Amino acid sequence: MQPTGNPTSAGERPPARAYVVWLVALLAYAVAVFHRASLGVAAVEAQERFSAGASVVSLFLVVQLSVYAALQVPVGVALDRFGSRRMILVGAVTMAVGQLLLALATAVPAAVAARVLVGAGDAMTFISVLRVVSLWFPGRIVPVITQLTGILGQLGSIVAAYPLVTLLHGTSWRSTFLGAAATGIVVAVLVLVALRDAPAGTGPATAAGLAELRGNLAATWREPGTRIGLYTHLVTQFSGTVFALLWGYPFLVVGQGRSPAVAASLLTLLVVVGMAVGPLFGRLCGRWPLRRSDLVFGILALTATMWTVVLLWPGRAPLPLLIALVVVLGTNGPGSMIGFDFARTENPAERLGSASGVVNVGGFLASLLTILAIGVVLDVLTPGASTGYDLGAFRAAFAVQYVFWAVGLVGVLRHRRELRGRLARDGIVLAPLTVAVRARLRGGSAYG
Repeated sequence: MQPTGNPTSAGERPPARAYVVWLVALLAYAVAVFHRASLGVAAVEAQERFSAGASVVSLFLVVQLSVYAALQVPVGVALDRFGSRRMILVGAVTMAVGQLLLALATAVPAAVAARVLVGAGDAMTFISVLRVVSLWFPGRIVPVITQLTGILGQLGSIVAAYPLVTLLHGTSWRSTFLGAAATGIVVAVLVLVALRDAPAGTGPATAAGLAELRGNLAATWREPGTRIGLYTHLVTQFSGTVFALLWGYPFLVVGQGRSPAVAASLLTLLVVVGMAVGPLFGRLCGRWPLRRSDLVFGILALTATMWTVVLLWPGRAPLPLLIALVVVLGTNGPGSMIGFDFARTENPAERLGSASGVVNVGGFLASLLTILAIGVVLDVLTPGASTGYDLGAFRAAFAVQYVFWAVGLVGVLRHRRELRGRLARDGIVLAPLTVAVRARLRGGSAYG
């Protein structure tokens, strides 16, 4: 394996300030998730405000995620050049401006422009926070801190699901999104005051010019660990993201006939489950670094199986089955973080930003295409401009997920073979998983 890029030796404890810096970066990410999810929980109100159907509301989020995905690689390259603090600061301000514009928007074009700004600012945040983690913490605990970052950041979606919805129903569209914009400005001030890229005297050298940046990006893409990270992120992330960001709430309320309170509780449960399993996934990745793909396959199998049961269930699914579905979807976010761990361990420090950017494209590209496809299928199967989608329409719409699961599975298998081939040339041959587990229990090598 190549260097992890962490300047802190594996045996050191992180300095106390590392946790302060991390908490500020974590807050910035949580607020970015809040901005990202704010339109999804206001989807019904958005249809009314902009006189739009499901496909148009889907377009808002598709544009937002398209910008997010399209900017990942450019942002990653810029991150390697300018560092996390500047990128997170610019991202926070950009999202605040986007929410301000959405608060004032009364027509579809202005709302689309607002979501473009939110997507652009969001794109600058998460991978910048991951770089902070990699440079402030020793490598042995980076997987756990990374998982905690991804999961605790989802608290932003809980704020969107409860306080924002309550404010929206109790005041007005304008007041709600003006408040969201103000939150972004507060975060920008905190980042400016308290966030630093790396401990004093450490950190990777920045690229000197465009030629070096292009060379680093090409090397990042040639690395099989980067590509398996991309497909890992794709295959594990999109189903939970689609459910949480837009279509889960309408599916539960309109398709399954559940009350708004039950739907909000289930979306919260999704986040809580992720918080519970994320640190476990981090420990497993740290303990079994060459077995991460097996964990990915398990998450994929559970997710596809639960969706199959729910979609084939005659009539509306019982609440315990919906709870089981949400519990499994709660593993998707932590599962997608394994993709970043592949990129981190297989790329040197000067390529951490671009490698994370490449990985992050996978899940969000699949998410935006799935969101758009679901909206189109619902509109095609529902007459006129009605938003009264029946359960059959939702079943057909959510079936598009199987296409992306297949694409992701093939990609993980292909690039795992390449990565393991390189390991074999280096003298590391992996035994079957069952053999490796028995060896580990006997105190032997994890590699088998």
